Amino acid sequence: MSPVPTSAQCNDVGTWTSTCIENTGTEVNVGASTGSGGGGSQAGVTPRGGGSESVDVAEAAEPDCVVELGRCDIDYQVEAPPEVTIEDLASFRPATPRIGGEPAGFGVVGMPTNVYASAGAQEIPGEILGWDVVVRFEPAAYVFSYGDGTTGRSASGGASWSVLGQPQFTPTATSHVYAQRGVYPVSVTVEYTAAVTFGSTWRSVPGVVTSSAGGYEVDVREVRTALVDRTCLEDPAGPGC
Repeated sequence: MSPVPTSAQCNDVGTWTSTCIENTGTEVNVGASTGSGGGGSQAGVTPRGGGSESVDVAEAAEPDCVVELGRCDIDYQVEAPPEVTIEDLASFRPATPRIGGEPAGFGVVGMPTNVYASAGAQEIPGEILGWDVVVRFEPAAYVFSYGDGTTGRSASGGASWSVLGQPQFTPTATSHVYAQRGVYPVSVTVEYTAAVTFGSTWRSVPGVVTSSAGGYEVDVREVRTALVDRTCLEDPAGPGC
């Protein structure tokens, strides 16, 4: 008959024990072992036919079955990745957005000046609290400062009139109407949402990370119309030419 192994068990002091029984029909072989991760003792008892039995403690036969055992006093726990806050992302910075407008660098008093910006999603590898990580930024809002004390907020960065399929000097989601002549510095701040991954799933990080761009000036001028006899091409010295 085939060997019948028993399950290994731990005792109160962190060692393991195992037993193994083999029944051949004419005799029963019993093996046992005790250890603490290395070494141990064994004993064998062999009842035989005819009612007699022999005990050999000094050198017991090794059972014909094998039970793999492990240390009972080792805790195999896997450390979980840390919780990440928006402050932990201070060393991760999304790229600076781009800003522009039309008419390029100019505007007309009382008419919409179209301003737009562009930014995209980014994934940046790095390290947080000793862990390898990838941080993903995605633009969520665009806040325009038009230089005259007013701001505008949009879910998108806007686009040119031609891309939008609109005539020039028509309102857009990111355009602005200036009330006076002057040169106005325009800037944009993009708010990014953040998420991190330590190699498996993405985890959102509460809060936003911002990136700003400026350096775009709008020269706003007044435009007056007048009824003239000939065009400027026909009379370059005429009124308004």
